Amino acid sequence: QVQLVESGGGSVQAGGSLRLSCAAYGYTSMCMGWFRQAPGKEREGVATIDDSRGSTNYADSVKGRFTISKDNAKNTLYLQMNSLKPEDTAVYYCALRFGIACPLESISYKYWGQGTQVTVSS
Repeated sequence: QVQLVESGGGSVQAGGSLRLSCAAYGYTSMCMGWFRQAPGKEREGVATIDDSRGSTNYADSVKGRFTISKDNAKNTLYLQMNSLKPEDTAVYYCALRFGIACPLESISYKYWGQGTQVTVSS
């Protein structure tokens, strides 16, 4: 059974940095991603990583500020978030799918972590 456990959320001032981690248990996959959901908004894709192609994919709103990476030896996914803005405030989720592509659409992912809160103050 797949289990995803996020950590690393917290509160930070605008311009600051945070690093999120997501430990995967029970299975490994070539495709994992980070998603976020702000109050009153739909869940949106932030970044995905495809080990089979060695590729990453980012939402336009985070390009140049966020970096997704994966330590396969630890089966852990990371999201380094720099230059944080108040609009980045949300619950961040990691997700895993078994498939040939790693889209930013949340509907494509079957397995989800419990989420970790990120709050950015101005």
